[in-house]
Amino acid sequence: MKISILKYLVLLSVLLLFANCRSRKSTIRKNNSNTAYKQPATSVSKPIKVQKIAEADAVLADLIARNPNLNENTLAYIKEYNDIAILKMLEYKIPASITLAQGILESSSGLSRLAVKANNHFGIKCHKSWEGKGIRHDDDARQECFRHYNHPLESFNDHSLFLTERKRYAGLFDLKLTDYKGWAKGLKKAGYATDPRYPKKLITLIEAYELYKYDEFDETFLYSGTVVKKEVARNARYIVVRKGDTLYSLAKNNNLSVDKLKWLNGLKSNNIDVGQKLYIE
Repeated sequence: MKISILKYLVLLSVLLLFANCRSRKSTIRKNNSNTAYKQPATSVSKPIKVQKIAEADAVLADLIARNPNLNENTLAYIKEYNDIAILKMLEYKIPASITLAQGILESSSGLSRLAVKANNHFGIKCHKSWEGKGIRHDDDARQECFRHYNHPLESFNDHSLFLTERKRYAGLFDLKLTDYKGWAKGLKKAGYATDPRYPKKLITLIEAYELYKYDEFDETFLYSGTVVKKEVARNARYIVVRKGDTLYSLAKNNNLSVDKLKWLNGLKSNNIDVGQKLYIE
């Protein structure tokens, strides 16, 4: 009798163990989606490759050939950031000419104190909503707080967000991308700057350096073979390529254009490999 009870208890234990294993297995599901991971904040800065846009380089080269006496610092600034301005235009519908002209004017072609010390190229102040670092600088009042960025690319991105997320600039987006004069006047009217000559200064820069030509770009542009290395702190989100993924599907799933995804990761072609890490911001 004791043996029978012992056998019964052993058999019951085995059945319970088997049932528990099946229950645990049934809760496991294969995840085929790409999970976005956060790069550790302690990661060191490392170079990423930023592709230049071939046609943008050609536009600038043509300008320099016809106008050899233009300001060298301003030309260098345009060469450095014209591709970024074009990409921001395609993403946020802000004319590249306006972005470049504002950057040139507000940062003194990248040589101002705010640009050098804080990577602030657009003179954007902290305001109440800003949670990042700040830098004190005399402007309309003494020692006002201006936004501090880790890299100029962050300043360009924040400039786009600054204009798109504030209602006072909403009317600008009813204008055509090629209407740089309307944008210049609209920025002043909406309160971006207090200088009454602000629109004229922007328009003068746009016409002198033919920045309006960058407003004609669409998503058919080609990347050149030139690779520019920039040091960027990669405290950013990334995804890992899985079997069956394409640049198009990954870009679509993360609300990016294919060109933006390529630009973020320095890709020359649409080829990607399983297990490859791709930054999405």
